[in-house]
Amino acid sequence: MKLEFTPAAEKFIRRLLRFDGGPGYGLSLLVSPGGCSGMSAEFSVKPAPAEGEQVFKHGDLTLFLPAQSRLLLEGVTIDFAETPTSSGFKFIDPNKKACACSSSAEASLPDFAGA
Repeated sequence: MKLEFTPAAEKFIRRLLRFDGGPGYGLSLLVSPGGCSGMSAEFSVKPAPAEGEQVFKHGDLTLFLPAQSRLLLEGVTIDFAETPTSSGFKFIDPNKKACACSSSAEASLPDFAGA
């Protein structure tokens, strides 16, 4: 499986494992289709993979990935972004077209002139 991590994502995962886990713990990462970026994620620190999760090693990081997540993450780079209003994983898929969504500040309002 080809999966990359930015330094920010690696730092965040290490921090989670250090504070919420112990030796041998890993990050269980459930990725599903959805959201403007195309993927959303749920994660938790666990001592062992759950049934159906496969162990994925990246350097000193251990992830537990269910089949659906492995399919969605193939060839993806995982990033972590933190802003004043939100924080979380971002998924960069080089094979996916850019999102056509816009923020509410950029979205055009409907024309109600004829209403």
